[in-house]
Amino acid sequence: MRIDILTVLPELLESPFNHSILKRAADKGLVDIHVHNIRNFATGKHKQVDDYAFGGGAGMVMMIEPVEKAIQSLTRQRNYDEIIYMTPDGKRYTQREANRMSLLNNIIILCGHYKGVDQRLREHYITSEISIGDYVLTGGELAAAIVADSIVRLVPGVISDETSALTDSFQDNLLAPPVYTRPADYKGWKVPDVLLSGNFKAIEAWRMEQSIERTKRLRPDLLDEIKD
Repeated sequence: MRIDILTVLPELLESPFNHSILKRAADKGLVDIHVHNIRNFATGKHKQVDDYAFGGGAGMVMMIEPVEKAIQSLTRQRNYDEIIYMTPDGKRYTQREANRMSLLNNIIILCGHYKGVDQRLREHYITSEISIGDYVLTGGELAAAIVADSIVRLVPGVISDETSALTDSFQDNLLAPPVYTRPADYKGWKVPDVLLSGNFKAIEAWRMEQSIERTKRLRPDLLDEIKD
């Protein structure tokens, strides 16, 4: 899998992609992540990438030309399955979408900034618009890192125990059950007996019960999605 990220602030992505799972995946050759500075595609002495909005109003807008040039420089080299725009008014990102995208070969992620990008880019280039939540960040870089992390960890071989990813919260629209480790008794706080029983059938039944209970209590909306 190859992920190309377009941004006006590439420095914000240095740490997420140089540590932890994302770096290990890149070192194994399982994923190829490239961060591109949109300013490199801008013209003029100051490499301007934003301008005032037509019609007035507060805030600046990312200009169409440098972003288009950045996208075209990549699409001339290879075919892309998706060109994604990170924006607060995009479709809410879910585990189901992460699962789907983990099966793709090449994707571009455009990080929004200022008041967003020129609408014509969204109409003519963007194939998917994603929001990680109903709030606004300074820019799309952190959101892009979150999306990349959630996708890459699902690529076979990235996580040594691949069944771990399949039992994460949201994989089946249920929250994960509580987990425990040693010691079994800490200050009188004890691990549930069933987890120490060695009865794997009983353990799995307990975990399912806990998942359903936690989901009902904390995220009942997920159960409504199952019904739909």
